Amino acid sequence: MNWIIASLLMFVSSVALYLCVRKSITLKTPRQLNNLAMFLIPVLVYITFTVPTPTNFTLKPFEYLLILVQGIFFMYLGNVFSLKGIEYSPNPGYSLIISKSYVVFTAIASIFIFSAPLTMKSVIAIVLIVLFSALITIDKNKNRTTSNKLWFPYTMGAFFCWGFLALSSKYLLNLGIPILTRLILSMLVVTILIFGEIILKKINIFQISKLQLVILLLIGIFGSSYAYFMQVGFHLAPNVGYVNATNAASISLLTLMSSLIYKDELTLKKMIGIFGVTAGLLFLFL
Repeated sequence: MNWIIASLLMFVSSVALYLCVRKSITLKTPRQLNNLAMFLIPVLVYITFTVPTPTNFTLKPFEYLLILVQGIFFMYLGNVFSLKGIEYSPNPGYSLIISKSYVVFTAIASIFIFSAPLTMKSVIAIVLIVLFSALITIDKNKNRTTSNKLWFPYTMGAFFCWGFLALSSKYLLNLGIPILTRLILSMLVVTILIFGEIILKKINIFQISKLQLVILLLIGIFGSSYAYFMQVGFHLAPNVGYVNATNAASISLLTLMSSLIYKDELTLKKMIGIFGVTAGLLFLFL
């Protein structure tokens, strides 16, 4: 497997994951349960795969500490910051496109941290993906009459959380820590935090329908493949920014599928954005 195949598998998994999350939201499943499915089920899936093969969970204290930081600050708080930024912003697209621009940060930072290459062709492809993603995500019809000034700090918090998550993942991979080891430990940390949130907010996890349960299981399954192939991509790609750019580009297929499944409006502006993102993605892969 090469980084392009891994990134494409992540791309498809990301679209399927967020389509399921969208369905779960329409079923009024509590957000905490969606998050729990996104982290707890992958932990169980990964543990299943580690049973028949020897997997090393003995790490150095610093490596345990970094994984703990990843789980608490980069994964859990990154998700909290992202949701708050979208909720408080004058237009949800503003927050989304700024936070997704972390691909630029990781691509440049990788040059200095990992001596990773960054060709002019790749720079053009990443810029195309980010700029045309803005056409898709920013909707002039969704401006809010009220917003909170904290939307920008929250959005920048998500920006750096996602960026440092990618960079620290690559660092741990370079140290030789197996992908499943890191994913199990970091996601277990997030799972514990989400359980704490569920207990504090007194959410009854047993009062859900069979359809809600099925969707939550699908969220967990697609979340498992999404996270795993992202890490495989980080491991194999010349620059982690390439994988992050592919992840950001998934918004193009997600927009198309949302239009087909949920009858979301597909405007000319969004179609141009989809075309531009696709062109940028193809340019990145060629």
